[in-house]
Amino acid sequence: MDTITVTVNDAYELISKKLVLWLENFIEMLPNFAVAALVLLGFVLIGKMVRRGLLRVLPRISDNKALINLTSKTIYLIIVTVGTFVALSVLNLDKTVTSLLAGAGIIGLALGFAFQDIMANFLSGFIMSLQRPIRVGDLVETNGIFGTVQHLSLRATEVHTPEGQLVTVPNKMVLGNPITNYTKTGKRRVDLQCGISYGEDLRKVRDVTMKAIEGVEAADHERKIEFFFREFGDSSINFVIRYWVKNGTRQAEYLEALHQGVMALKQAYDQNGITIPFPIRTLDFGIKGGEKLSEMLSGSNGNA
Repeated sequence: MDTITVTVNDAYELISKKLVLWLENFIEMLPNFAVAALVLLGFVLIGKMVRRGLLRVLPRISDNKALINLTSKTIYLIIVTVGTFVALSVLNLDKTVTSLLAGAGIIGLALGFAFQDIMANFLSGFIMSLQRPIRVGDLVETNGIFGTVQHLSLRATEVHTPEGQLVTVPNKMVLGNPITNYTKTGKRRVDLQCGISYGEDLRKVRDVTMKAIEGVEAADHERKIEFFFREFGDSSINFVIRYWVKNGTRQAEYLEALHQGVMALKQAYDQNGITIPFPIRTLDFGIKGGEKLSEMLSGSNGNA
């Protein structure tokens, strides 16, 4: 019993001394705790002020709300994180700060390798939000996809095709490949190609074609109509007539201008006796070492 009593007393004294030491250290560190709390609170307030300022300034640079919110939150978290490290330094926890930084570096490196494609898309979305090569509502063509931009996010671009499909294209592919933006200039031209018979009067063809396109309602008649003969084809003399669309930002207007142009040319050529020839194929049945088709036919007629 005496041995057990001595052991319990020793343990009690050891715990008491330890608690008294912790209490003394806590009392000594109270000023440091107060300073650390004030430092952290100050950084939090600074972070909120900076975030509010960014929410007012960033809309002048980019109209991407997701990018604005992400940027403001990221900078706010960076400021708060810096404040946390400063507060830990005030508490003389330098080793803890070093360990946290090392751990954060290792975790960041691992996440970078694991999510490199996602990060590439986010970085591409960030650059696109600053450069603004395309905006919501633009008629674009990229990566073989043609349609109207429906939504822009930091990860992907959504394109609504004329067929009614919604295609999601990763921003890395959009930024890394050519983009045709039909809305940027507000202008779009129809290049209508056709061919006429070799027996036609080329000057007459040109005049009739120009007059026909001048009657197209969907064309922009304030712009010059251009006509060029291009080549001697297999069965026709080919030309291109170029005219502009009134509203170049809408695919429907472009197709309507093309549609009216084809109808106007066909009607004008029918009225003026101008022929659009069919492709001609000449078949030669004469084989070297054999008998020609003409000789076979003449021989069979003579026998008859």
